[in-house]
Amino acid sequence: MSDELLLRIDGSRPVTAASVEAVQALCDAAEDRTGPGIVTLHVSGAPEGDWTAGLAVGLVSKWERAVRRLERLGRLTAAVASGDVGGTALDVLLAADLRIADPGTRLLVARHGEATWPGMALYRLVQQAGTARVRRAALLGTPIEAGEALTLGLIDELTGDPRAALAAIAEQAAGLAGSELAIRRQLMFEAAAISFEDALGAHLAACDRALRRAAH
Repeated sequence: MSDELLLRIDGSRPVTAASVEAVQALCDAAEDRTGPGIVTLHVSGAPEGDWTAGLAVGLVSKWERAVRRLERLGRLTAAVASGDVGGTALDVLLAADLRIADPGTRLLVARHGEATWPGMALYRLVQQAGTARVRRAALLGTPIEAGEALTLGLIDELTGDPRAALAAIAEQAAGLAGSELAIRRQLMFEAAAISFEDALGAHLAACDRALRRAAH
């Protein structure tokens, strides 16, 4: 459908101004949309060869900020992964709320020059799966196979029928308020880094907000 909130990311292509704009445009559309619906992200492909030729850190910064905006969007995001997933595709996959993958999917930290690419995918891998479990992928670029990614929680579901999986997610997400979802997501992000005492105030504020919304 033409009004679908959907974006396809080819990780074999380097970051460009157009790819940054595509993510920002999707976020704009999602924020402007009223009513239910999830954001669907199809990701596949991984960089090869001298994929960073001509790439400048300023553009990388713009890309990382666009992905961060997607990660904090006030709407549920679901990624569908297939084949080798690296580069920009891996960035977007790890920023999605829910991740569906074909059984043949592999996650790869792209190689660059003398080591792996030090982008924010490394940060998200460690935050989501733990240092020890992703050490070989982060340091050596060893692929994370689909089954291992599922075990690590980097993938939520392996299926050959992503349409059915997306339909089930959309059904579960029906009726969720985007602003409330964003708050719950932020509370989850903070939970791994702050103490109970520091988290309590934010959680109580969210509880108070929920009660006030229900009362009205």
